Amino acid sequence: MNETIASFDIAEHLEIDADIRDFLRETANNGDVSDFIHALNIASRAKGMGEVAKQAGVTRASLYKSLADGGNPRFETIAKIVESLGCKLVVS
Repeated sequence: MNETIASFDIAEHLEIDADIRDFLRETANNGDVSDFIHALNIASRAKGMGEVAKQAGVTRASLYKSLADGGNPRFETIAKIVESLGCKLVVS
């Protein structure tokens, strides 16, 4: 008997802005920088890369490149992406 294992994509489960906000907050509190950039990628896919790119004022290709594994986005880009996702960066 062959078993099929479905891949799990958390982006499919981030359905509302509050889900995205909670996901990013948890990652920021418990992950490192690369974890947070990866979480931004997931959240952007959940919201729609084209829409996030438009709201952040970057091209879709640039957004994909910035958030790809090994990407090194500038702080300004990260801040724009976070804002386009309906969140803001806070230091406490």
